[in-house]
Amino acid sequence: MPNLDDIMKMAQEAQAKLMQAQEELDRVTVEGVSGGGMVKIHATAKGRITGVDIDESLLQPSEKQMVEDLVAAAINDARTKAELAAQEAMQNATGGLQLPPGFKMPF
Repeated sequence: MPNLDDIMKMAQEAQAKLMQAQEELDRVTVEGVSGGGMVKIHATAKGRITGVDIDESLLQPSEKQMVEDLVAAAINDARTKAELAAQEAMQNATGGLQLPPGFKMPF
């Protein structure tokens, strides 16, 4: 049975891994797409939007509402992908350890 020092050391190592994983999430990029690729949103796995690419064919005044809808859809797509990338990174950092709901790390 591990002693208290071993448990504390393991907790500190887990915390360090999780902090590193959090930092790495800002380097993981995802791309949200809508309109068959006519609107693309680039974001980090933390959800920070880093770029927007809109096909020139959409840049007409009569298409304003559609462009706005496509941008919103692409942002939501990027956000979903960012959440999935974050979950995967955290699972890798915890070695698949299932933490209880609401359990926050670092401590």
